[in-house]
Amino acid sequence: MSQERQLFTVAVVGATGVVGRTMTRVLSERHFPVGELRLLASGRSAGTTVSSEGRTITLGEAVPEAFDGVDIAFFSAGADVSKELVPEVTSRGVTVIDNSNAWRMDPAVPLIVSQVNPGDAEWHEGIIANPNCSTMQLAPVLMALRDTVGLERVIVDTYQSVSGTGAEALAELENQIRAHVAGEPKIASVYPHPIAFNALPEIDVFLENGYTLEEWKVVTECRKILHLPELRVSCTAVRVPVFVSHSEAVHVETTRAITPDEARRAFAAVPGVVVVDDPQNHGYPIATQAAGSDEVYVGRVRSDPSVERGLAFWVVSDNLRKGAATNAVEIGEALIERGWVKARSRRPVSTRVGEAS
Repeated sequence: MSQERQLFTVAVVGATGVVGRTMTRVLSERHFPVGELRLLASGRSAGTTVSSEGRTITLGEAVPEAFDGVDIAFFSAGADVSKELVPEVTSRGVTVIDNSNAWRMDPAVPLIVSQVNPGDAEWHEGIIANPNCSTMQLAPVLMALRDTVGLERVIVDTYQSVSGTGAEALAELENQIRAHVAGEPKIASVYPHPIAFNALPEIDVFLENGYTLEEWKVVTECRKILHLPELRVSCTAVRVPVFVSHSEAVHVETTRAITPDEARRAFAAVPGVVVVDDPQNHGYPIATQAAGSDEVYVGRVRSDPSVERGLAFWVVSDNLRKGAATNAVEIGEALIERGWVKARSRRPVSTRVGEAS
């Protein structure tokens, strides 16, 4: 006989997007205590159906009334939607975990990586921000160095997959590959140049300081998550023709010296971080192997002789899962475990996402 447990009414906003669909899948895979699942999208998609766990679920429209009775809402519909809708949703008593850039740097909103700073969620006032995918995979390994030897400076170059842009970018890359094979022109509409067989050092808009918004997110979000407001960080973000998983080349200057072996041990001690570092046998993290996984992979760990107390390494993670959906669900799990969100009512035990009471 199953032991009764408290279940929650959960909403996923942006349910038709790449991240939204991944969130729904991760909720099921991790057996999140869902009593009722509401999949919400724009008015254009409302009324259509999607399949989840062998069931057909009708999409609702993401309007304030759709959140009546909801306990936790996972938002992945873009900053504009979040800015407009989230305040109304939280006023109805809903706890929101938002995957957009709308609230990340708001000093009143916790910005959480589940294995780095979950305790910050305690002071939330209804909104918790999910970091940018590039920051997400970087923060756990930087935390390991911060706690072991201290951090002075971080330089990171990201090589980001097209799935970070969404379904249209995935289709564009595939179409351009097919066009190349057929000897036809490669048409670019999502990006300013063809992404197939290319590398574009432009992700999001350019700022007055010469950085792109994507690069500046890494700078400011790392400082907030790691509680190091003065940390020196520089980032160059590059879009590459990879379907899933972001890769990062990282160079750090630490406060005290650390050997590569000591760094590997520090990285491996972080939950969810896996060290793959056997370069003589071609063993290092690669995007295709990280895809579909919830882990952050680290390799190519070596001393950087160009700077005192320098260390260089390579980090790879699935940007849709740990970089977005899985971390958001892990935040929800931490809130429930620590009693920082409460279900509005008791519901029968359900083991299937979307199963109604």
